Amino acid sequence: MALIACKDASFAYEGNTAVSGLNFEVNDGDYLCIVGENGSGKSTLVKGMLKLKPPSGGSVVMGGGLKATQIGYLPQQTAAQKDFPASVYEVALSGRLCSRGLRPFYSRKDKTVTNENLELLGIADLKKRCYRELSGGQQQRTLLARALGATEKLLLLDEPTAGLDPVVTGEFYRLIEKINREKGVTVVMVSHDVRSAVKYASHILHLKSKQIFFGPTAAYFDSAIGKAFMEGERDD
Repeated sequence: MALIACKDASFAYEGNTAVSGLNFEVNDGDYLCIVGENGSGKSTLVKGMLKLKPPSGGSVVMGGGLKATQIGYLPQQTAAQKDFPASVYEVALSGRLCSRGLRPFYSRKDKTVTNENLELLGIADLKKRCYRELSGGQQQRTLLARALGATEKLLLLDEPTAGLDPVVTGEFYRLIEKINREKGVTVVMVSHDVRSAVKYASHILHLKSKQIFFGPTAAYFDSAIGKAFMEGERDD
């Protein structure tokens, strides 16, 4: 059963449809990249997948035992978040809040998982550093560790490399691919950086206020939609 299945789903704001015609599935182990121009409905769909916004039509169904609170979410970072006065370890550990339930303190497992994620992402040596003193790339790795701490099933990443330089961006994408391949965590990523993002993706969902393509990455590159969009990205 699919972790997330959209069936004839649409989303609207104040009666105006933002995105429609959504028919796709995210299965265990997939790496789905959601692409499209600004205003195409990508961020709206993210809210729908997180159950923060109900569909105005159709349905968004979760399966495989997945709950919205078990999705590791890495949103677009705000200026306030960049100035957060906590240690790297504290930020990463906070990803375990949902799994903590009613327990007043973090468990040994919570701390072990957090340390393992910091090690996996190459920032274990920064665990005592203040988050706001880090570089942009280090901050994103910390937030990724936080998101990873919240899930064993699915990561949802919204423009995770915005504002990062090309070298740091490449390193970040390789980390995501490693998490998907080695840890078996399903990945759904929204990205404006299409050429880099689709390199590791297994599937592509292309939006233009409606779904205009969904399928394997190879099929997207061979499609008229994919060729036209990638050519446009090259021109930019």
